[in-house]
Order: sequence, then structure tokens, then C-alpha cells
Amino acid sequence: MNGSALGLIETRGLIGLINAYDAMLKAANVEVATPIIKLDGGVVSGMIRGDVSSVRAAVEAGAEAAARCGELKAAHVIPRPSPAVVEAFVK
Repeated sequence: MNGSALGLIETRGLIGLINAYDAMLKAANVEVATPIIKLDGGVVSGMIRGDVSSVRAAVEAGAEAAARCGELKAAHVIPRPSPAVVEAFVK
């Protein structure tokens, strides 16, 4: 995955994450990397992947969308992730 990136969004509540996914997929050429990950306390997380600049733009758009309609907990981009990270989290 050289030259690629992983983007992560974490929200409280599913609606915020769905809006974030919608905004991310519309904002840049990225793809969904994992199914929705359910955490404790109503916190859900999701990952996208693509080239570094596309993932950065998509995560920014997704974070804005999630914050508008719900509670954004975290948004992060991992440029050029280690293959071990990719194996652990991406299907």
C-alpha cells in the first residue's frame, strides 16, 4: 500500500457516522475499508482508504458532516500505513 492512506472517523451514534461516510465518499476517490466497528457507549468507527491527498480531503469532509448532525469523537489520517496495521484492521 505504498503511497496510500487510511482514514478513520469515530462518532457517538450511527447517524453521524453514516453522514460522515456519505460525505467522504462524495468528496474524494476513496473506498470503504472496513465495516462499521461498534464500540462501547454508542461509539462507532469506520475506515476508508485511498491515496493520501484523497483520504485527507475525505476525512475533513466527513468530520464536518459528522459534527453537524451528531457528535464527532475523532478523525485521523494514517499516511502510508505499515502492512501490519493494514492486516490488522482492513479486510
